[in-house]
Amino acid sequence: MASRADNVASNLNLGNFAQATELRQRIWFTLGALIVFRFLSFVPLPGVNPAALQDLAELARGGVAELFNTFSGGSLERMSLIALGVMPYITASIVVQMASALHPTLAALKKEGAAGRQKLNQYTRYGTVFLCAIQGYFLAVGLETFASANGIQAVVNPGFAFRIGAVISLVGGTMFLLWLGEQITSRGIGNGVSLIIMAGIVAQFPTFAINLFEGGRTGTIGPAIIIAFLVMVIGLILLISFVERAQRRLLVQYPKRATQRGMVQADNQYLPLKLNTAGVIPPIFASSLLLLPLTISQFASGSLDADSAFGGAILTLNQYLAHGQPIYMLLYAIGIIFFCFFYTAVVFNPEETADNLKKNGGFIPGIRPGKRTADYLEYVLTRITVVGAIYLTFVCVVPEYMIAEIGIPIYLGGTSLLIVVNVTVDTITQIQSHLFAHQYDNLIKKAKLKGRKR
Repeated sequence: MASRADNVASNLNLGNFAQATELRQRIWFTLGALIVFRFLSFVPLPGVNPAALQDLAELARGGVAELFNTFSGGSLERMSLIALGVMPYITASIVVQMASALHPTLAALKKEGAAGRQKLNQYTRYGTVFLCAIQGYFLAVGLETFASANGIQAVVNPGFAFRIGAVISLVGGTMFLLWLGEQITSRGIGNGVSLIIMAGIVAQFPTFAINLFEGGRTGTIGPAIIIAFLVMVIGLILLISFVERAQRRLLVQYPKRATQRGMVQADNQYLPLKLNTAGVIPPIFASSLLLLPLTISQFASGSLDADSAFGGAILTLNQYLAHGQPIYMLLYAIGIIFFCFFYTAVVFNPEETADNLKKNGGFIPGIRPGKRTADYLEYVLTRITVVGAIYLTFVCVVPEYMIAEIGIPIYLGGTSLLIVVNVTVDTITQIQSHLFAHQYDNLIKKAKLKGRKR
């Protein structure tokens, strides 16, 4: 059954788009900012040999670097100024969010309102700078080590000066992306950081399509496989679009209130619980942890001793944790399910929600306020999370398995489709809200004009 918001959106007149000057300015600003982001992805780090990076990128396929390269729009394989993308900010925000749910001091800041959120955002930025510095240094060292081990001169003058310059450049590039994302959020349309991640993924789509159809032209990929892959992608997009909007709405009643004009009728509202509360965090965390041994062995191949206990363990893990291997798929599914329950428990606190309902006089019919309400919310949330975990596992594991079995030379997983579909739906929803507000303003102006004529 269509919701009230869907009915309102279906009645919007898209002809008002040409008259919505502010909306058009916001859209043009967003497109311009994303173009700047794409230009920066082609600006290499100081001291890097761009001609040798392509050969080096071919040798680093399959690791966690390839996952982050997809999110950065190919910036990582080109070693551009924004090679780290906004992933350090995402990691820092998740860590701060988890800490605010577990640490009493940060939890108290979270309850202080706008001032507390501003403080937490400041901590997130500090964490972003710290993670950028650490990741940038190891990326510079790994680039030197990996390139020299494979006989490729990727760095013109390797050494301490290159590493410091790379760290400064990467920190500046990531912080500029954060500033650009904030400008998109305030002056453009949609969430800026999410749009930057989506733009990076969408920028890789032409490469994926070229590799797919080039395989069909050369005969390495059959026509039936290409058709099956396209059908799978379309089916996943439809499934994601349907499930991501699914909610379990709990009825919340508020008692009648006495005012100067008399009694006010009791108010009924709904507490929406998303089917996929954890979002795209579980597959990102699970895949990052599983691909970490392969990445370590790739960047440390020059100094990794296969006869040592550590080197032998890393190489053995690589054999079992390769794409398409049964153990990799099993651990990937277990990781998604674990992080789905863990992150849901972090972002949604049933006791806090029950206390807020009790303070505002709200209650769920048939459930006592307080602890009973918290237990009921936890019960419902657990059942919803089970379905959400199964959905996430299916969306992320099935494409990985099919791509590995078929041998398609692309990295287009369910995580990328999740991000693209979610951000697209949210952006379209904001555009519809602006159009509805503009249409509502026009109705008010027409009503005032009619009133003056009378």
